[in-house]
Amino acid sequence: MIKKNTVLRIARATNYLEVISNMYKNGLGLEELGRFKDHDDFDGIMLGRKNGTYHFEFTSNKNTNAENNPNEDNLIVFYIEDNVEWQELCKTMLSAGFKNVKSLNPYWDNSGKTFEDPEGYRIVLQNKSWDI
Repeated sequence: MIKKNTVLRIARATNYLEVISNMYKNGLGLEELGRFKDHDDFDGIMLGRKNGTYHFEFTSNKNTNAENNPNEDNLIVFYIEDNVEWQELCKTMLSAGFKNVKSLNPYWDNSGKTFEDPEGYRIVLQNKSWDI
């Protein structure tokens, strides 16, 4: 069983480590939590919030091309209840270089916006609370 204080890391390879990590840092307002260089031929950057329960890790391997293969329904979704905060974050995503795209599943467009990075990976910002 996963416990409450478990931290989720979403890790992915990229061919554009600095560009992609800066887009996510600036677009989502994340902090750089750490980075490493030449660790078994890998460089990496972790982004999130200090003491947060999730973070992103982007890695680059000097000897391998990242074979990115996202599809339009591979999504990372953030639920942002406050409308003003949501609108500001949507603007920030665009100014960070993300592209606003129509979601494959129309559900996400009902109260949210989908943003795509240059490698085709998608973030959804939902303007509602997470209620289960």
